[in-house]
Amino acid sequence: MEIIIVENYEEMSEKGADLIAEVVKSNPCATLGLATGSTPIGVYQRLVRRNQSGEISFEKIRTVNLDEYEGLDGENPQSYRYFMNTQLFDHVNVDKRNTNVPSGVAEDMDKECERYTALLKEAPQDIQLLGLGSDGHIGFNEPGSPFEGHTHVVELEESTIRDNARLFDKIEDVPTKAITMGIADVMQAKKILLLANGKNKAEAVKAMIRGEVTESCPASILQRHKDVTVIIDKEAAALL
Repeated sequence: MEIIIVENYEEMSEKGADLIAEVVKSNPCATLGLATGSTPIGVYQRLVRRNQSGEISFEKIRTVNLDEYEGLDGENPQSYRYFMNTQLFDHVNVDKRNTNVPSGVAEDMDKECERYTALLKEAPQDIQLLGLGSDGHIGFNEPGSPFEGHTHVVELEESTIRDNARLFDKIEDVPTKAITMGIADVMQAKKILLLANGKNKAEAVKAMIRGEVTESCPASILQRHKDVTVIIDKEAAALL
């Protein structure tokens, strides 16, 4: 695990974009595993600029997203499909038919989980971008999630709902369930890039890097992956 400590969010975003751009340049047909939330926005802004300047192309790139809220379709401004469209896909030369976000409104969610797991096995991520929850979750794999798990529907912890409430008008609007890649799906990626910033992530960062590998801190499993880069600001690294 390579740990890179930077000054601030802007530097974290720049270095994260550098790493993803390297993958795209080396393999124009790469599969990118993508994340949502406030953490990767700076990375996406930089990738958009690099695409629009001609430095990188997404023409043959395939993407797979970590998760989606149950009950929200892609037209809902709070959905992760909508987020990805507005933050990245609408601004680069990607074929949206090659962009994949699990459905939060599938008629049969069990079948949707099976479909998404099969899709991931068909073309494993060349790089998987991750954020980090304050309780150590990755994707929506909450503490206690099995390391061998695949795509599944999860009841969100109260701490996760609180963390995400800033993106909604009020906390009551935050969905209480989501569909997410499982930890085994994340771990199949050839390369993993995790970003974390802010003092509220310091405990989770310490547990992920220095703690025991345990399902009570899902991100700790990354200690067992052969190619992980963690980019964190000084506040998130305060307890290392």
